[in-house]
Amino acid sequence: MDPDLGDDDRISVSPAEMRALRDEMQRFLLEYRFGMQEIETKIAILRDEFLYLHDYNPIEHVSSRVKSPDSIVDKVARKGIEPEFAAVREHITDIAGVRITCSFVTDAYRLFDLLTQQDDVTVRTVKDYISDPKPNGYKSLHAIVEVPVFLSTGRVVVPVEVQFRTIAMDFWASLEHKIYYKYDRQVPEGLIESLKDAADTAAELDARMERLHRELHASPQPAEPTPAPHRGALAV
Repeated sequence: MDPDLGDDDRISVSPAEMRALRDEMQRFLLEYRFGMQEIETKIAILRDEFLYLHDYNPIEHVSSRVKSPDSIVDKVARKGIEPEFAAVREHITDIAGVRITCSFVTDAYRLFDLLTQQDDVTVRTVKDYISDPKPNGYKSLHAIVEVPVFLSTGRVVVPVEVQFRTIAMDFWASLEHKIYYKYDRQVPEGLIESLKDAADTAAELDARMERLHRELHASPQPAEPTPAPHRGALAV
């Protein structure tokens, strides 16, 4: 607030106006929550199909979130976006997010294909940090997809950020986030190099576990046991 402003010059907002703004923000975020739930439902269906029809679950766990109003305000200020809902809707596409942690890298790509090939899912952008990791070693497959949400007022198309990663990638990303938070993003150079080495180790673990997985499922079935001769038959 400008200290040169007198009491009569200050902007005043009535309680009714503040409540109206709060309600508008809640309605705005509600659309994103519904879009997030649509993606969660689609993933749950795929998981259950794999589990019950194929006796295999490629999904280790799913997490989701809708950005808080404070987080949205910070991003609006950081990116220089007009503080209007229409501008926020156009320029910020990760308000709703779903993270899918998979068993193997092939599962991440397979689930991405199965989700994005559905008729009511539109792919907006894809960033493949698995095949092309960030310089610090970060790996994940990011996609901004749009899904329709049907409200009492009509159809609304909602963007949702969906991330696909393995357990090793998720563990590394969680550790990296904690370290950057602890050092307020001013991480010592030596620690950055150690994080990169850890990312390489995690990638190697992913590759080794996937090879073991393929060998397990490609191994020949054990031979059927030779039937015991019938009673009275002559064994040769």
